[in-house]
Amino acid sequence: MSRDAKAEWKRVAPILIEERKTLTAADLATLENYCIATGTMREAHRLLTREGLVTAAGKKHPAHGILNNAQTTQRLCAAELGLTPVSRSRPAMRDDGDDDELGALFG
Repeated sequence: MSRDAKAEWKRVAPILIEERKTLTAADLATLENYCIATGTMREAHRLLTREGLVTAAGKKHPAHGILNNAQTTQRLCAAELGLTPVSRSRPAMRDDGDDDELGALFG
């Protein structure tokens, strides 16, 4: 992972593991994708800041597309991980004690 991606992992993983207690082993790939997309997004943004939005030939800088794709991936993964205000406002899955009934049906 890039330096930016690692920094995002170090920032977000403790929130999901220690504070919210929502991260499971099954979520690690989504967290990794989120962090890589965040790193890519930041790198593309730095490049665009340095080189400008338009190339010398007058065309949109290729990093613009990379930035947009990374932002989309980052936003989708963030929602999956509960890192957006909207995803945090959704009701959490409740444990209604129906496991015994489901076990009897499928077990």
